Amino acid sequence: MFEDKTLVCKECGEEFVFTAREQEFYEEKGFANEPQRCKPCRDKRKQARRDQNPREMHVAVCNACGGEARVPFVPRDDRPVYCSECFAKMKEEAAPVEDAE
Repeated sequence: MFEDKTLVCKECGEEFVFTAREQEFYEEKGFANEPQRCKPCRDKRKQARRDQNPREMHVAVCNACGGEARVPFVPRDDRPVYCSECFAKMKEEAAPVEDAE
C-alpha cells in the first residue's frame, strides 16, 4: 500500500527516505503531516530542547538493591522504584524468550 518516498529536510536541505513502514506508523498514530526534517536534524532539535529544559530528577531508594535511584518523577510510597541497573535487569528477565527450534 505504501512506498518509500524521498523527502527534503527543511533544516539541512539533504534528501532522506520516508519509508513505507514509517508511513504506516504515521497512519496508525493519526499523524496528518509527513516529517519535515531528517532523523539527524530531528535528533539535534530534541537534544537542544532537552538542554534548554533539563528534567528535574528525584532521588529515591531502589527497591531491589537499596542503592540510590534517580528518577524523573516524584516517587510514591505505594509504587516500587528501581535504579537504572536493576530496572534493566528486570526488563531483561521479563523479555519473551524466542524458541530455538
